[in-house]
Amino acid sequence: MAVLHTLKCVTMGMPALIFGGHPLCRAGDERLAMRSIGQAESIQMQSDAFGSGESIPTQYTADGQNISPPISWHGMPGGVESFALLVEDPDAPTPNPFVHWLAYNIPGWATGIPEAIGHDPQMEQPHMLQGKNSARKIGYAGCAPPKGDSPHHYHFQLFALDRILDLKPGAGRSDLIKAIKGHVVAAGDLIGTYQR
Repeated sequence: MAVLHTLKCVTMGMPALIFGGHPLCRAGDERLAMRSIGQAESIQMQSDAFGSGESIPTQYTADGQNISPPISWHGMPGGVESFALLVEDPDAPTPNPFVHWLAYNIPGWATGIPEAIGHDPQMEQPHMLQGKNSARKIGYAGCAPPKGDSPHHYHFQLFALDRILDLKPGAGRSDLIKAIKGHVVAAGDLIGTYQR
């Protein structure tokens, strides 16, 4: 019978579980982009595909069609020039949250993103740029938690910004977080779950 131990991840100083001799570092909610920026939620977000805290339908996961779900929002303050969307899984066995989607320079007048967005770095419909997910690919990567894990939580984090970001298509998580710091006027977080 395998023994369960607790220790610190050597590289990140994060809590880890040892099961059968293999460390499972999990980033945890405190490493989400929204937490690192220190922005409270104020934007109301929703999806026609799933409710807040509910399971994400299979078609939006790696087990289904692997398409992005529709997302909408309201309750914007004035002075919003653009939006950035970052979808992260803090329950993944990685030191940082696993990035499933990164989109930015969404127009400040936008109130949502339709489902099944393509994988081009520069989109015209809707107008926005996309960055690299943790699989190092452009666009949305559907939920794919390890089989047998408890449900993973997917945070669809939206940041309302007071400027258009000076980022090229294909930017990464750290580039985005650095670019939006000091420019976030409001934020929202829609959480969906998925388990295999």
